[in-house]
Amino acid sequence: MTKDLIRTSVRSGALWEPLVGYSRAVRVGPYIAVSGSAAVDVDGKLLGHGDAYLQAQRCIEVIQNALEEAGASLRDVVRTRIFVTDIEQWAEISRAHREAFGEVMPATSMVQVTRLIDPAMLVEIEADAIVCSD
Repeated sequence: MTKDLIRTSVRSGALWEPLVGYSRAVRVGPYIAVSGSAAVDVDGKLLGHGDAYLQAQRCIEVIQNALEEAGASLRDVVRTRIFVTDIEQWAEISRAHREAFGEVMPATSMVQVTRLIDPAMLVEIEADAIVCSD
């Protein structure tokens, strides 16, 4: 029997959401996809300028906020994708990821890209989560 799945969009109020036409996260049934999240505040100001670790921490905080609004937590994350502008900073970015997901151990990828939307951004992180019923 197929049941109807409800689609819920989470918006953070980020300046880019209406410009690009996307949601911070989308939940369909138990599945939640969190858009690429950068180290910015609600006004779009970059935080952790020049510090890959602090930027990665902020990215994860943005993801956590979106997940909580969608009825989930970091414990529900099954996959992350990490985009970096300098792969040489992998250890600091990985430290922030490990601190948040060390017990969850989601599948992940880290890839170097030429640049992100703001040249001062060093990292952007996406996440997928599945909320399982007990």
